[in-house]
Amino acid sequence: MPTIRILSDRVANQIAAGEVVERPAAVVKELVENCLDAGATRIAVEFRHGGRSLMSVEDNGKGMDRDDALLSLERHATSKITEAVDLDTLHSFGFRGEALPSIASVCHFELRTRPATAEMGTEIVVNGGKFVHIRDCGMPPGTRIAVTNLFNSVPARRKFLKSDSTEGAHLIQCVRFYALANPEVAFTLVEDGRTIFRSPACTSLRERVTEIFGRQVAEALLPVEARGEGMRLTGLVGKPGASRSTRHEMITFVNRRPVDTRTLSYALIESYQQLLPKGRYPLAFLFLEIDPAAVDVNVHPTKREVRFRNDAAVRTFIVRSLLEALRAAADEVGRALPPGATKVTPVAVLEPVPSNLRPPLATASGWTTLPSTRSEGAAGNQTSPLAGVGGAGAQLGNFDAKPAPLPSLVLPPPTGAQADSSFVPGIPAVGAPLARPAPALDPLLTGTESGLRVSSLAASSASSSPLLQPRPVGTTAPSGLAGWRHLGTAHGDCEIFETAGGVVLLDRRAALERIYFEQLQSEFAEGHTLSQRLLFAVPVELDPVAAAMLVDQIAFLAGHGLEVAVFGRNFFRVEAVPAWLDPAEAEPFLRDILGRLRDGQLDPRRPEVAREQLARLAAARAVRGAGRTDTGGELAARLLGCAQPLLTPGGQPTLIELSRGELARRFQKDRC
Repeated sequence: MPTIRILSDRVANQIAAGEVVERPAAVVKELVENCLDAGATRIAVEFRHGGRSLMSVEDNGKGMDRDDALLSLERHATSKITEAVDLDTLHSFGFRGEALPSIASVCHFELRTRPATAEMGTEIVVNGGKFVHIRDCGMPPGTRIAVTNLFNSVPARRKFLKSDSTEGAHLIQCVRFYALANPEVAFTLVEDGRTIFRSPACTSLRERVTEIFGRQVAEALLPVEARGEGMRLTGLVGKPGASRSTRHEMITFVNRRPVDTRTLSYALIESYQQLLPKGRYPLAFLFLEIDPAAVDVNVHPTKREVRFRNDAAVRTFIVRSLLEALRAAADEVGRALPPGATKVTPVAVLEPVPSNLRPPLATASGWTTLPSTRSEGAAGNQTSPLAGVGGAGAQLGNFDAKPAPLPSLVLPPPTGAQADSSFVPGIPAVGAPLARPAPALDPLLTGTESGLRVSSLAASSASSSPLLQPRPVGTTAPSGLAGWRHLGTAHGDCEIFETAGGVVLLDRRAALERIYFEQLQSEFAEGHTLSQRLLFAVPVELDPVAAAMLVDQIAFLAGHGLEVAVFGRNFFRVEAVPAWLDPAEAEPFLRDILGRLRDGQLDPRRPEVAREQLARLAAARAVRGAGRTDTGGELAARLLGCAQPLLTPGGQPTLIELSRGELARRFQKDRC
């Protein structure tokens, strides 16, 4: 008897479902795509318990007769293609003919459909891949599919589903993608009997964004419209001042299909790299239209990943188009475009390119981060500049030297080429080298992401918040600080010290982040977070997913100084903020927290992890409005008093040492 056998259709469908039906959202994705391919102008989606117990999708499309309805449940049965070459001209969402039979094999599946030309519809019920009944039914033209008890025939798969809230969030996100891509179609989404959103047919993408994400998001967007090289780019992108801590609102489409592709994501990040701080991401709802023959959508079972025939050309076109859109809107957003070349240099690398607004201090070869273990003969026997850091009782060194004066925060009037009306300092000219540091002011010094204003609220907060006050520096300091002499400040926030063992460079921003992080962790753990009530509450409008998440975490946030009140459907008011937070940063800080909650990085059910993540977010925000309230020596003393002084919470170095032995080696001398 042969050991190799052909699997039954039922088993084969259940195996295929493992790729197609990853989670409830994947079921809704396939069903909504079928609705759109059927020409529907109205789609209603309902689900319960995160999609575990019920998912229902109903449309007013062209429907199917009985024969087509039965064929749709057979493997590899499709009306979209007949030959493989048809993939090069494909404009529909589905084409494999695997979705419906795969779904029907792992749940209780009910299909009701009727074409407009028929008097009666057809009802087909399948349970775990087995037909229960086929009969006539009365219904309006269109199709309705109801999926209940997902994975009832493969119970092991149910164990891998996340919580109802997590699965529901993925499902809502899926429906939002298709609603954005098809504003001419009316969408209704209902969760557990509650309407999440009901969006009528819209005439523009901005209207649909307003319906789904709220007016605040829609007003922070700029239009994009560009053609060239056989491609068309349309959509909305965020103004330079609008950013997020996650990529959730960087939404991209290729030929109206929502996709996750590095080519589009990195092009977006590259276009904004000089406009946003490190770790911030732009808002974007971008639609790329391209010849179907130039893109392969058949590289992943869920079709979320695509492959372009010419990645470099697509990326260059998108970067050029976005820079032109930002340049055209420069006057409106109050930014500036430095003069430069008019061509965008094609970029071939496919790695993330966002960076800080200045080059890192530790890029020179031979420079090491702490602790140093280098030994180089006689020169290598020199004492490390940081030897003994962490003890107590040593005398402070000479901190008489004062840091260099701050640069003016007032932009000088444009001269020469800058006098051109298209110039605004901050946004790169179309085609300008994208890796060049931006000429915009350092956000550390201005206290804002835009780098063009100084917040008076931040100044007042700094004077009242115990977190931002310089700690008193007495006559003692951690061991190893004795003999340090402050030489000055370079590039605005690099403090330079001479020590007995060599030279130490201290990054002011990184040092403050470590100091604030440890102070905040202590405050959060002790439950002693100070908050200040706002004279005028800050209104916040959120999308339905974020709103539902925030309602569940209001008590958690209040325990950490951020008091939020519900003010209507998807509307909230921030009524109090922690003492160290600039009230102008209340909304961005709240959105950052919600982004971490959505990613699962901040889980209130794990208090220690939640406090650490919240402290990291808070420290990063506090640094932006900190100003310069202490000298370089005082800052060094505060930093070396931390439990982990050598690294920021994110793992970047706060100090870099250049030992006397290293100096001697660099100068090719025996000693220095």
